[in-house]
Amino acid sequence: MTAFTVALVLVVAAAGLLRWRRPAWYWLAFGVTLAALRVLVRYRSVMDPCGLTVPPARWRLALARATNRPIPEPRPPRIRRLRPTRTGLVLRLKLRPGQDVFDIAAASDRLRHSFSMFGVTSREVRSGVVEVRMTGYDVLKRVQMPAETETRAMRVPVALREDGSVHYRDYRAIPHALTLGATESGKSVYQRNLVAGLAPLDVALVGIDCKQGVELFPLARRFSALADSPDTAAELLDALVARMADVYRLIRTQQRITVDVPDAEIAADIWDLPDKLRPTPVVVLVDEVAELALYATKEEERRRDRIITALVRLAQLGRAAGIYLEICGQRFGSELGKGITMLRAQLTGRTAHRLNDETSANMAFGDIAPDAVLAAIQIPAELRGLAIAGDASGGWHRIRAPHTSLRQAVNLCNRYADRTPNPPELAPFRPTTGTATELVPSAKASPATA
Repeated sequence: MTAFTVALVLVVAAAGLLRWRRPAWYWLAFGVTLAALRVLVRYRSVMDPCGLTVPPARWRLALARATNRPIPEPRPPRIRRLRPTRTGLVLRLKLRPGQDVFDIAAASDRLRHSFSMFGVTSREVRSGVVEVRMTGYDVLKRVQMPAETETRAMRVPVALREDGSVHYRDYRAIPHALTLGATESGKSVYQRNLVAGLAPLDVALVGIDCKQGVELFPLARRFSALADSPDTAAELLDALVARMADVYRLIRTQQRITVDVPDAEIAADIWDLPDKLRPTPVVVLVDEVAELALYATKEEERRRDRIITALVRLAQLGRAAGIYLEICGQRFGSELGKGITMLRAQLTGRTAHRLNDETSANMAFGDIAPDAVLAAIQIPAELRGLAIAGDASGGWHRIRAPHTSLRQAVNLCNRYADRTPNPPELAPFRPTTGTATELVPSAKASPATA
C-alpha cells in the first residue's frame, strides 16, 4: 500500500507540474481522457439548464399516457462523434427539430463552465449538424504550431486560432488583406511568418517599406523587387499595373472559347492557363501604408494620388492577373485622404493587432463584423502578437502568430533565394544583395510572441 501511495503522489505531482509548465503535454497525457469522460457523463444534465433541449414529441407523450409510463425527458442534440485533438475536443452534434446553430453559439460560455474547458466555439457543418470545438488550455499563451499543416498553392499557415485550429492565409480565396497594429503589437512578427510561409513557394515577393527598408530589406534575397521610399514605390506600383495589363492580354489570347472547349477549361485568370504559360503570381507587401498617403507639398500630393490610384487598380483588378496585396499599417483612417475607403473596400481579409484608437478598429471591422471592433481594442499591451482576424463573411477569430525572429526569417529567405523569380517588369527594382551569407543558428525562440 505504501508503494502504491508513493506512486500515486508522484503521478499527481507530475500532472500538476505538467499542467503548470507544459499545458500541452498535460493535456495529451491526462487532460484529454478526463475531459472526454467529463463531457460524456455530464452531457445530458448540462444541456437542459443551458436551454439546448427540446420537449419530447407529441406521439411519445401520448404513448406514455396511454401506457401509464413516466413522461419522457426533454431531448438534447444527439452526439454523432467525439474526437480528441492536440488542443482539446471536437464534438459533432445533430440538432433536434426546432433547434438552431445560434442556440449552440449563445450557450458557448455556459458550456465552457459546465464542462470545465478553457474555450468553446461552434460552427455549422451542414444543415442540422454543428461542430463544437472545445480547448482544454490557453493555446495562445504559448503558440506551438502543429508539425503538419495543410499547405497548397498560395495558401500558407501563419498563426494559431483560439480554438486550436491553424489560421491560413489563402490568397486564392482572399486575394487582398489589411493588417493593422500599433507599435510593439506583433504586426512585424506576423509579417515575418507570412514571408517565411511564402518563401518556399513559386511566387514573386514585392515589398514597399518606406521606413528606409529596415523591416523588409534584411529579407531582400527572396524579394523580386523592393522600394524604400514613396518615389520608388510609385514607380514600382506603375510597373505592377503595366504587368497586370500584359497578363490580361495573355489571358485574352489563351481563353480558348471555341465551341469544342468545355466551360471549365475556358481561361478567365492565370490559374486557368497551362503551366508553361502561367505567369508567376506576385504578392505585394506594403509595410506602412500611411507613409504612402501622407504629403506636405503639391508635388507630394500628386505622387500620393498616383500611388493610391495604382493600389486601388491592383486591388480591383489584380486577382485574375495573380497580383495580391498585403497592406499593413499602424493607422488606417479616412483622414489619409481620398481613395482610402475605396481601397479598404477591396481588402477582403482583415487582421487587427492591438490598436491605439477605435477609429482604426472601425476601419478594419466596422463594415464587416461590428462585434469584432470591441474585441480588437481590448487586446492588452502585454499580449504582443494577439490579433483579431476576420473577412467579408462577418466571421472573426482570435489568433496569435508563433514567434519568428528576424534571424530565422533571414535564414529562410537565404535558403530559398534560388526560387526568387526575376520578372522583366520588376528588374529595375531588384534589390542589390551580396553573396549568400552563411546561415546563422537562431537563438532559442521565446515562448511569448513578439
